[in-house]
Amino acid sequence: MPTTSDSELDLARIGWRTTPLPADAPPHWAIARVVAQHRAGYELHDGTRVFNAQPAAHFLKRSLEPTARPAVGDFVLVAPGAPPTIERILPRRTELKRGAAGESHQRQIIAANVDAVFVLNGLDHDFNPARIERYLLLIQASGATPVLVLTKADRTDDVEAALAALRARIPAIAMFAVNAKSADSVAALQPWLGPGHTVVLVGSSGVGKSTLTNTLLGEARMATAAVREHDSRGRHTTTHRALIALPSGGCLIDTPGMRELKLTGEEELDEGQFADIEELAQSCRFGDCAHGNEPGCAVQAALADGRLDPARWRNYLKLRDELGAAAETLEARLRRKGEERVLTKTLGKRLGEKYGRR
Repeated sequence: MPTTSDSELDLARIGWRTTPLPADAPPHWAIARVVAQHRAGYELHDGTRVFNAQPAAHFLKRSLEPTARPAVGDFVLVAPGAPPTIERILPRRTELKRGAAGESHQRQIIAANVDAVFVLNGLDHDFNPARIERYLLLIQASGATPVLVLTKADRTDDVEAALAALRARIPAIAMFAVNAKSADSVAALQPWLGPGHTVVLVGSSGVGKSTLTNTLLGEARMATAAVREHDSRGRHTTTHRALIALPSGGCLIDTPGMRELKLTGEEELDEGQFADIEELAQSCRFGDCAHGNEPGCAVQAALADGRLDPARWRNYLKLRDELGAAAETLEARLRRKGEERVLTKTLGKRLGEKYGRR
């Protein structure tokens, strides 16, 4: 394997930004990036080639949190051998996480070290502003920049009306309507795909993630499949997360469609796209207003005069209660593990005090 000093220019092609290495890192360990994970191990890229590697034994402990294991997008230190071994994960600059599917109440890394998250939503039966708001809440906690990509713009007669409605509900977020099969149409996304940048695609099955990936690559490398006409649902043509170097110099992580998108308990509702609801809640006549029939409720007044979209308010309430429950579960798990960590989530209690959660 090349030494770190020899490989820095090569690593820049896969998103590496020169960062001081741990002082105790042996000089024969090399830097590589996780580009895929399989049951049999990991695929890594050192800037010049892709190779297989195994995780060190300490990553295999059953008690280890999933977020502490290597994930697609991670930069890692690798010891030479047959096979090479991932010894250490370098500090992540961003982490896009979700609650693991099922009842495990664990957190799962979707992608690490990404600069932007392209949230794909189809302008067909898949169009779902509430799901977009859920994605944005997860992205807000990651440190990455959200970009909304509305696909299948060639299949609707009124793209501008759909964009206007979404901008009214979710302001201050970059959004584009594209035909994912057209290179000219997706050219608007290039500012996020330049050298040194990494983007991850998220969205449900059949929304066009693999189609967009192929268009950005300029070749049909990823498998695609038709969606059902009556509900626009697709099959999982992407079966695992994979990081791909683009001709533009950036990197793209394609992901399988997500049937379940659980909150982790670490998100904040009073920032980002729900900050206006926070301001409304602070304007109520009573500090303990539950935003029901209380006199002087600013939230109910905004609903009545059209300043607050009822569908958005309902989704907010749903996310608020889910987040409170997830935060309490996460806090209890960390307490059982004896971790010394202050969660901004005494969140369940804080939300209850602020918004009247019952």
